[in-house]
Amino acid sequence: MFAYLIEGANGLIWSLPLIAGLLIVGLYFTIRTGLLQIRNLPDMIDQLKKGEVSPDGTSSFQSLMMSLSGRVGMGNIGGVATAIAFGGPGAVFWMWVSGFLGASTSFIECTLGQIYKEKDPDTGEYRGGPAFYFEKAYKHKAPRLSIFYAILFSIVTIVAMSFFLPGVQANGMASAIDNAWGIPTWVTAIGLVIALGFIVIGGVKRIAHFAMVAVPVMAIAYILIALIVFVMNFEAIPQVFGLIFASAFGIQPIFGAIIGIAVKWGVQRGIYSNEAGQGTGPHAAAAAEVSHPAKQGFAQSFSVYVDTLLVCSATAFIIISTGMFNTFTNEDYPGADAVTEGDVVGSGMGDLSLGVEPGPGYVQSGLDAVFPGFGPTFVAFTLAFFVFTTIVAYYYMAEVNLTYLTRKMKNRLAARALQRLLQALVLVSVAYGAVTTAGAAWGLGDIGVGSMAWLNVIGILFLQVPALKALKDYRQQKKAGIDPQFDPRKLGIKNAEFWEMRADGRNLQGRRGGEREGEGASPK
Repeated sequence: MFAYLIEGANGLIWSLPLIAGLLIVGLYFTIRTGLLQIRNLPDMIDQLKKGEVSPDGTSSFQSLMMSLSGRVGMGNIGGVATAIAFGGPGAVFWMWVSGFLGASTSFIECTLGQIYKEKDPDTGEYRGGPAFYFEKAYKHKAPRLSIFYAILFSIVTIVAMSFFLPGVQANGMASAIDNAWGIPTWVTAIGLVIALGFIVIGGVKRIAHFAMVAVPVMAIAYILIALIVFVMNFEAIPQVFGLIFASAFGIQPIFGAIIGIAVKWGVQRGIYSNEAGQGTGPHAAAAAEVSHPAKQGFAQSFSVYVDTLLVCSATAFIIISTGMFNTFTNEDYPGADAVTEGDVVGSGMGDLSLGVEPGPGYVQSGLDAVFPGFGPTFVAFTLAFFVFTTIVAYYYMAEVNLTYLTRKMKNRLAARALQRLLQALVLVSVAYGAVTTAGAAWGLGDIGVGSMAWLNVIGILFLQVPALKALKDYRQQKKAGIDPQFDPRKLGIKNAEFWEMRADGRNLQGRRGGEREGEGASPK
């Protein structure tokens, strides 16, 4: 009964309107930002090299790593595998499309996160995200509606990030470790809960420092292994890309002539992985110390590229080039779509992983075909890091939204008690997810992602103007040879109190500097 409820809710949330809406919104923002994904690529890279840092905020690089720690996870391995299994190899192409278009969506939401951020009353750290910009952007015009929408998003995010999504990550990690070393899932659950407990209690600074070290190492190692497979299977490259494009447009009959199936699974798993439009990126973006909100918007757009075009592509090539995958009909696997009219179908490119459940096992089998005895261990080790940092990022986002709901509570002791309760909920969800079935874990995860995406995409369509003004202001200052500085009042942006105070502080420092120069000048 529970499985049917999950499947029904999933089908309702991830229906055609959301799939098409995410692509259309990404295309719309691509046009509105003047093809930002390509035009501002140098700014994206430059910001990662020169980003500011302060006692109150993280650097752009740290913020990017925090964001990537949430983006790069089970979705990059198990998510790509299930997309191929249920949507055919063509789903990979639509993951690329969602990533490219989603980079512009990510810029809008993450710039908004920066514009409307504020300082935590207890820690002094920067906090922000969709709940903050939903409340503030139009607080002067529709205060009740703004607050209602912000509270709704916060509640949905807390539930998704503390209950629905951690289980998917924990399940994939436990499954991969069991496949590699035969360690029972309950043992992995206990170890993961203990390790997470030390990190999540430390706050955003500890999360940022941990992510800054772990994320680059694990992502680079994984991509390097994929490149080695790429070189060793060099002759398969034309066939791999031919299969992806043929399946993406329904040209390859064996994988289904219905293009919508590939689009659905590609976009659904693409959004799960890169999170563009989901509303998660703005939380990490708001924590950064920058002189202009657009700077962090660029950095977060770049993280979508890293996640989808690099890490997800690495997984897809390992699976497809080695032939270690199957596609499933709904009769073969509950929750799958009818990608063929026959039985389970493999790629025809090599030995097929029949009997391996869609997920990390595909990648483990693929690497094992190239490096016998190495694949299961490497994927289990890599996925352990991916999953760990992702769950930490999930907790951080849940905590930010809890902080939003409790930031005006006079009883700070009660607010801290709620924070401890949230930490306990995340740890319980991780423990349960590690030992439950993969289908149930993915179903709950998709519900969480889809619910947040619905609310956030609708919201940023109405709130896009401040982000677009910030982008225009950034480009004008950059063209004039100035390091962009942000004053929302000059752009007609209201309720961005943090930036107003920052601009006033800079103006005061400038006046004092001028007075000192005047005092030191020689009388004429």
